[in-house]
Amino acid sequence: MSSSNTKLDSLCDNLEGCKLDGTAETKISDEELFKQPPPKEDCPICFLRIPTLETGSKYKTCCGKTICSGCSYAPVYDNQGNEVKEKKCPFCRTPLPKANDEEQIKRLKKRVEMNDPIAIHNLGLKYYHGDTNDFPQDYDKALELHHQAAELRHANSYCCIGYAYDIGTEVEVDKKKARHYYELAAMMGDVIARHNLGYREENAGNIDRALRHYMIAVRGGFAQSLETIKVLYLDGLATKDDYTKALRLYQEYLGEIKSPQRDKAAAAHERYRYY
Repeated sequence: MSSSNTKLDSLCDNLEGCKLDGTAETKISDEELFKQPPPKEDCPICFLRIPTLETGSKYKTCCGKTICSGCSYAPVYDNQGNEVKEKKCPFCRTPLPKANDEEQIKRLKKRVEMNDPIAIHNLGLKYYHGDTNDFPQDYDKALELHHQAAELRHANSYCCIGYAYDIGTEVEVDKKKARHYYELAAMMGDVIARHNLGYREENAGNIDRALRHYMIAVRGGFAQSLETIKVLYLDGLATKDDYTKALRLYQEYLGEIKSPQRDKAAAAHERYRYY
């Protein structure tokens, strides 16, 4: 994690009880809460910012790298410049397994054993959805894994824990705890958690605070927050300047992620769409 999040590291270190069972409470100041978090890391191949949209990047269980959609789609070449016909990881050149086959599951579990927070989080999602015979639906196991990944500073895992408390799928509904976990996720850069906080403030009639959350989410690349600000503007709850600012922030984000290779990948298939 970057040095700009040193205070957040310290905050999380003091939340061991809260992260495990939600019994501890730590007040988060507005100064920390409304600070724009650093952007996602760059793609290790093209060195452009990783898109926020889920389909804009692919996690590789072979090497634990997150590769942008453009580099994932692009052909892989050997040392002589010849295109490699066999599908391989564009970073480590390991042959890619088929979806949900034994080799892919084996690699995922190996990454989990290495304390890879993304792998742990993804394994939690598999148990949450119960989408294969290897991972029957088990909400308790999913929540346990998301706690484990959250301890390793995985922002979306904090968001998933907040969602669990929000809707009561794995635990009893507790809106206060849900908000607390959403706040931790948002401070780490999770735009869905940030949008959820804005939605809560909007419903409570706190439009100014809602807009602050939505603006941060827009700068983080969350198009739904931009659309929400547009609706607020049309309803007379946000100003023209608010909407103009949101459009500018989203354009800044697009300027950091767009590339011809990513456009080519997105045109080829919906699973490579990145904004």
